[in-house]
Amino acid sequence: MAHSIVMPALEMAQESGKLIAWRKKEGETIAKGEPLLEVETDKAVVEVESPADGILAGVKAHEGDVIPVGQTIAWIVQPGEKPPAESEDMATGRRMDAKAAAPAAAAPAKPSAPSGPSATARISPKARRLAKEHGIDLAHVRGSGGDGEILAEDILALVNASASQGGVPGAAKTAQAEGRATETLTQVARLMAERTTQSWTTAPHFFVTRDADATALGAAREKFGPAIERERGVRLSHTDLLIAAVAHALEKHPRVNASWRGSGIHLNPEVNVGVAMAVDDGVVTAVIPAANRKSLGEIAVLRRDLAERARAGKLRPADIAGATFTISNLGMYQVDAFTAIIVPPQAAILAVGSISDRVVAVNGQPAVRPMMSLTLSSDHRVLDGARAALFLNDLVASIVEPKTLLQ
Repeated sequence: MAHSIVMPALEMAQESGKLIAWRKKEGETIAKGEPLLEVETDKAVVEVESPADGILAGVKAHEGDVIPVGQTIAWIVQPGEKPPAESEDMATGRRMDAKAAAPAAAAPAKPSAPSGPSATARISPKARRLAKEHGIDLAHVRGSGGDGEILAEDILALVNASASQGGVPGAAKTAQAEGRATETLTQVARLMAERTTQSWTTAPHFFVTRDADATALGAAREKFGPAIERERGVRLSHTDLLIAAVAHALEKHPRVNASWRGSGIHLNPEVNVGVAMAVDDGVVTAVIPAANRKSLGEIAVLRRDLAERARAGKLRPADIAGATFTISNLGMYQVDAFTAIIVPPQAAILAVGSISDRVVAVNGQPAVRPMMSLTLSSDHRVLDGARAALFLNDLVASIVEPKTLLQ
């Protein structure tokens, strides 16, 4: 029995995906669970596995194509079996049988009157929505998709060009007409821009900051790191310790681990800690699932594997799904402190600065201690200042006395 391969919906509100690469060639045998293709989504490039054993056949999409979610792009068939006789309209995802797809022999073609670049061009639903939101006249847009299709990235390129002109009305159109250079964003970077804009403009952010003495955290890393490296082949990092500390604090403060869903608060049953990771074309958030139930060694191994796959563009759908809270650590870039934008629908995100020596008061006397700044960004629809402060208090307590994390 033939199994259809469709462009998967890997993220909420995803309308399309970009085919990055086929991992098998047409006619090659593949086993269920083997990597079949790579797709660029909202957050990352992910591997999609084969749903069945068989032979890859009837490939309808090519590397670089932007394809609507749910559209069939290939088939997995059994030896001697042929893929179903159907063709795909790559712009709309409509399916037509072979007979219906054949052109009518006696139907004369009607000449069409030219009336602008988009008179006959197809327009993706997302591009049409973005054009309406930003007041862009589609008659002046030249599509970069197949057969001149106007894609969402075409609209966003015009929006970026307009912003670079100071928001002057018509600047985006003029910049395109005059051929001025604009940077083309990847789908990951573009959708990250959309999501952060949506979060910043819809979630009422507020910020709570604490400084923490990281002396004990460094000591714990030095004491237990060698054993973890010897047993598991991975170096224990400050980020690993922070993940464990955050996970334990979230257990005690379920509202911080909650999500805003429509008109109410959803308490997440699992503590899944997302870790923001820098990649070539933006930032991806990889997820440590059930982090509160994992040992430091398990967290270290999983964090390293996720980081390696993120850098190689090999994250899987499960690697980026289901985060209930996010950590953004810029300490390795020597950033002292910063604030981060919440990842919807999560209720909060923790921004972590570098560990650096500072002069602080210890028992009423000046002393030099390795200090770090933690800033919690919270959605005021879910959290209030007191809840956020209590969460930070417990988190700092775990950093100052990390014994509970050393499982």
